[in-house]
Amino acid sequence: MSSHRDRGAAYNGKMTAGAITDIAILVVEDNPDHRELTVRALAEHCDPARIATACDGVEALDFLFGRAAHAARDIRKQPRLVILDMKLTRLHGLDVLQAMRADPLTQAVPVVMLSASTEKPQLDLCYEAGANSVVRKSHDYEELRRKMRQVYDFWLTVNEPNRNSRA
Repeated sequence: MSSHRDRGAAYNGKMTAGAITDIAILVVEDNPDHRELTVRALAEHCDPARIATACDGVEALDFLFGRAAHAARDIRKQPRLVILDMKLTRLHGLDVLQAMRADPLTQAVPVVMLSASTEKPQLDLCYEAGANSVVRKSHDYEELRRKMRQVYDFWLTVNEPNRNSRA
């Protein structure tokens, strides 16, 4: 799990739980290049210290539910947004989403699914599992920047936050 203090600075595992309670966005992506580009695009609009990352579905749930390395985290304070890759290692993105929707602490947290798929049945599965939005992944960085700006603008500046993620 990473929380970026400034552009390019990685969380070193020694940050106190209190310092990471105001995470605005959790990015869950198993591809390190895609994860870094997504964070870089979001950091143009959001304080990088308020962006956390998880490299797979298990780590995402550990962060959200305060387990393992995140046991000291105040789970009453959830991110304003989770950006969740659909096809993750160890635990599929849809399984992460279903676990979030099944728990009262995370069921109202907005989730934007990232998918490389163009297949309508695959995208429909995201909505059926409770995704708030599905965004197709882009291999073009300028397109990714545009999409992440729009995601940020809507979910963190236009949308009213849910009760568990109000700053």
